[in-house]
Formats: sequence, C-alpha cells, structure tokens
Amino acid sequence: MKIKAIKTYICHAYRTNWVFVKVLTDEDGLYGVGEATLEYKEHAVAAACMELERTLIHQDPHQVEHLWHLIYRDAYWRGGPVLMSALSAIEMALWDIKGKDLGVPVYQLLGGKVRDAIRCYANGWFAGARTPEAFAEKAEKAVKQGFSALKWDPFGASYLHIGTKALHDALECVEAVYDATKGKADLIIEAHGRFDVPTAVRIGNELTRFGILWYEEPIPPQNLEGLAEVKRRVQVPVSAGERLYNRWEFRSLFELRAADVIQPDVSHAGGLSEVKKIAAFAEAYHLPVCPHNPSGPVANAATLQLAACVPNFYLLETMSNDIPWRRDVSTERITFNRHGEMEIPDLPGLGIDLVEEQILAHPYEARDLRHYRGTLTDIRPPEAGAYF
Repeated sequence: MKIKAIKTYICHAYRTNWVFVKVLTDEDGLYGVGEATLEYKEHAVAAACMELERTLIHQDPHQVEHLWHLIYRDAYWRGGPVLMSALSAIEMALWDIKGKDLGVPVYQLLGGKVRDAIRCYANGWFAGARTPEAFAEKAEKAVKQGFSALKWDPFGASYLHIGTKALHDALECVEAVYDATKGKADLIIEAHGRFDVPTAVRIGNELTRFGILWYEEPIPPQNLEGLAEVKRRVQVPVSAGERLYNRWEFRSLFELRAADVIQPDVSHAGGLSEVKKIAAFAEAYHLPVCPHNPSGPVANAATLQLAACVPNFYLLETMSNDIPWRRDVSTERITFNRHGEMEIPDLPGLGIDLVEEQILAHPYEARDLRHYRGTLTDIRPPEAGAYF
C-alpha cells in the first residue's frame, strides 16, 4: 500500500474555520482523515499540508513513526504552529488508515483501553452572556446538561494589565457562576495568555477563594520561566500547553515545574503519538493531562482515542454547543452519558469520516480574534445547539 495524494478542506465554523485533511492510498476506498484547524491561519496550514504531499507520495502509510520524523527532519525550520499543525493532521490520518486497514480502533494500536468513557468539562456554554446574572443562568443550564466542570475567560478585553473596574467585573462574574454551581461543578478560569507576571499573580490570588480547578495560561505562552514564577506565587493550580508544539518544548515546561495541568492539543502538538509521548513525560512527574480540544469533530475523535489509552488523562475539553451543521459535515456521533462522560467509540481507525459535499456547503469565511475586543462570548450563532 502506498500514499497517492493529499486533499484539504476548509469549513466555516462561525468562530473560526475547521481545516480537514484526507490522506489517500492506492487501495480502493482506503484513506485517513485528520484535522489541522489553526485559528486565523487556516489557509497557511492547508497550504502546509499540501506541501507535505511530495514528501509522502508513494510512501507506506503504515510507517507512521518513520514518516513523522521524515516530515519533521526535512522541514529544516522545525516546530511552530503551522508546520506542527499540518504534521499533526497528517499523522492523525496515517493512524486512521492503519486502524481501518487492520480493523481496529487507533487506541488498540497505542496500547489498548484504560477506560471506556472520559469525564468532560464544558467550554462555549457562556455564548451570548453579557452580565454576571446571564453567566450564572447559562452555567446552571450547562450543569443540567450533565457537565461537572465549566471553563471560561471572564477578563473582557484586558491585555497584560487589568484595571480596577475590569478586575471587579471579572471577579463578580466568577462569583455569580460560583454561587450558581456551588457543590455541583468545578470552575476553570481561562486567561488566554493575557497578563504580565504581577497581574497574573494578583488575579490568581483573588481566585483562591473560589476553589477553582485550575487557572489556564495566565501569561503569554513563550515565557515558561515567567509561568513558573506565577505558579510559585499563587495557591491555585496553573495549566498550560496548548501553544507548545512538540515534546521538546514540553520538556522545558516539565523541567521548570511551570504547570500543574498539561494541555497539549492533538491538532498542534504533533498528533496522537506525540501527545502520547508528552503524556508519558507528564506521568513521570505525576501530572494530569487535559488536552486542549475546542476544535472540530476529527480533532475530538482523535482526542477520544488518547482518552482511551492514556492513564493520566484527566478531563476532556468539550464544547457544550456548536454550529448546527457540525452534525452534517462528518459522521461524528457522540454519546454523552448520564455521568457527564463522553463514551469512547470502538469503530476502526478514528471512528469518523468527512462528508465532502456538506463541507463544501460551508466555505471559508474570514474571522478575527475576539479576545481583546470584548466580544469573547460571541463564540456561537443564536441557532447553535448541542451536537451530542
């Protein structure tokens, strides 16, 4: 069996555009799917995927480890979000081919199951909220959906510093959600790499009284030494890793003791095998892994395969709602059980396929980052709903 072509697809998904990949083989009907969604760099990452075609053409898709190193080595300008997201999608698709060819789920190829379902925390539950009361009301609805942990960024348009009123408003929002969900859900506070060190420390200390599960990416992701400093000076757990792109970058995170919770993204950090290696590294430090997972259906399917076979996988990030056409553009069928867990499918490969004609019905639309415009809650259209 040989690789014969690569195809890419960009699908509008309201807050961003999903980037999907197919790796085609010369065996009739056998191909693999992957996802390289890289917010606001969708065309760049799709082009990077296509540039890898000449490296992969006529190669054996079963040789996943060899092809990973071939792509990484021959890039010369190694690492970074564009190359690593393209490599991640291709690697996902190679595992999908291998699993389908052998008739087993990918998790079986990565060591077998340690669990049948994984507890989820909700992102996106706050769509459209503007006031503490609205956040509290939406939080109660998310808990009724079955979620036992909720994540959001309450910091408006702040960057590096935060004013007295903005901090008061953020803490008022956190307090409203805390009061509405007390004893029923853990809270996770996202900062999107916003703050400088003293501001991050000040906010972290203010959050102590809410008993949050973790404080996510409090400072810009390039400064791991600064992150370690924040972690030393606050009492709440600190998480990071969605903007680290391979095991070598995570090595520095571990050596600096810079985070309590590790968050690689299977679409950016090198794919399934690379995230499994990062998770094994975290396990040696007795740290939980909670992959960043706010993207599309193929990334979610791949992350579920890791949830099946990674012992220190703690929580799965899940969007509580999504665009109506999420159900149309793939064969994703999610089971969210009464325990607030997503069940892990047993279908061959990643257990998902793309529906090309439906993807083409939702072509690329330019979107800008919302984080510093005060429009963070404009994450979903009014017609959004649960996709599971």
